[in-house]
Amino acid sequence: MNVSTPHTPTAARTFAQQLSSTRRGARLARLLAAAQFCAWEMSPSVTERAEHIVAELAANAVLHGRVQGRDFRLELCSDPATGLLRIAVTDACGDRLPSSPADFTTPPDTEPESGRGLLLVTALADRWGTEPYPPSGKTVWAEVSHRPSSDLPPRPAEFASRPVRGVPK
Repeated sequence: MNVSTPHTPTAARTFAQQLSSTRRGARLARLLAAAQFCAWEMSPSVTERAEHIVAELAANAVLHGRVQGRDFRLELCSDPATGLLRIAVTDACGDRLPSSPADFTTPPDTEPESGRGLLLVTALADRWGTEPYPPSGKTVWAEVSHRPSSDLPPRPAEFASRPVRGVPK
């Protein structure tokens, strides 16, 4: 007689926090995310990538999505079943959607100091996108895989030749 042990599915872990649309709020978003990743005992490679993504998305929410008197929201969800960490930042300004990196025409060597945030998100995340947040906001999200690097899809060709700190080629 074959006896199998019951497998208890692991529930997704979530974290959400409303933060002020200020530089201090963006910094706090990164610090809270780092503490949460530590509590979830995520690998250092996933943590480092995810912290940079949180920093960029929170900074964008404060710089480009700020509406006077309105906060932004940080949401983190780690799903062991899918092996994905989802990072979502929601701001109150839905009329300003971020450009996809394919829309950037300025070569990286001539870009100003700002404006590279979504290029970094593209390089660090497995995928990212935007969703409307009614009535007038938007959510920018990114996903990072927990799976071993051998199970990950290859990085896009435009980023394969550029080294990104903390992300293996």
